[in-house]
Amino acid sequence: MSGNTNMQAAQRVKNDEFYTRLSDIEAELPHYREHFKGRSVYCNCDCPETSNFWRFFREHFEDYGLKRLTATYKAPDACLTILEEQRGGVALSRRTLTQGGDFRSDECIQLLRQAEIIVTNPPFSLWREDLALFVEDQKHFLMIGPMNAITYKEVFPLLQGGKLWLGRTAVKSFLTPEGTVRKFGNVFWYTNLDHPQRHTPLLLDCRYSPELYPRYVNYDAIEVGKVAMLPGDYNGAMGVPVSFLTKHCPEQFEILGLSSTVARTIPADLPRHLRGGVRFYLQDQDSGYRRMFERLVIRKK
Repeated sequence: MSGNTNMQAAQRVKNDEFYTRLSDIEAELPHYREHFKGRSVYCNCDCPETSNFWRFFREHFEDYGLKRLTATYKAPDACLTILEEQRGGVALSRRTLTQGGDFRSDECIQLLRQAEIIVTNPPFSLWREDLALFVEDQKHFLMIGPMNAITYKEVFPLLQGGKLWLGRTAVKSFLTPEGTVRKFGNVFWYTNLDHPQRHTPLLLDCRYSPELYPRYVNYDAIEVGKVAMLPGDYNGAMGVPVSFLTKHCPEQFEILGLSSTVARTIPADLPRHLRGGVRFYLQDQDSGYRRMFERLVIRKK
């Protein structure tokens, strides 16, 4: 089963609990280290007995300079676990949660409001609801989510407006509650914590030519099939794979939209088998049409 198929299946079922590997956390979190000094962190979908987020922050509590670490999880016997600095050291405490530990409960929302940074991997089926809480309370956060979340109507305006961006690394595998490894494709970190690499412009070594960069039939932009092929001498609109966001420098490019929302009416003579949803189209040499995958529309600043 392919990675994308695994992800789609997980989003359709209620049993979509997948745990983040420690190695993936260790690859991403150091990019934001400066943000954690003197801050309180809340992991709102994490049991300390199994969560590698809890393990990471517990092991790095002092060298990251944390003030407080809080974790909750959904279970009949759910507990609130707190690790916090006290005079002379660090203290651990626990208490029973009265509302079952669901991150949407009033009890957990109050804990979220008290925290300064939220770090989590929520169940895939509840990803939008978790993000909505962070946005509503204007929290800093770092969370794992599927690549196709970029196209969600609640998410893309945040990406376009510079209020949300992708992290530094991809997540390729997760641990299941049974202890096995489950592979996925196109899973990334979403965050509003800044990092220096985000402001590093791409090197644009390619040169524009009409032969290499065909123009879409139903939108005034050129097709750039790979981020590495972005032409440095072209100033118009360009369609790029949505994975471009992993390398997006906001000082270098502006985001104009998504092909599924800005594309004009599909060609009138388009064969019926190519009419699955609004996308950009290229015209092939034999006068046929080629329907493109979702494209992000960008332009150099």
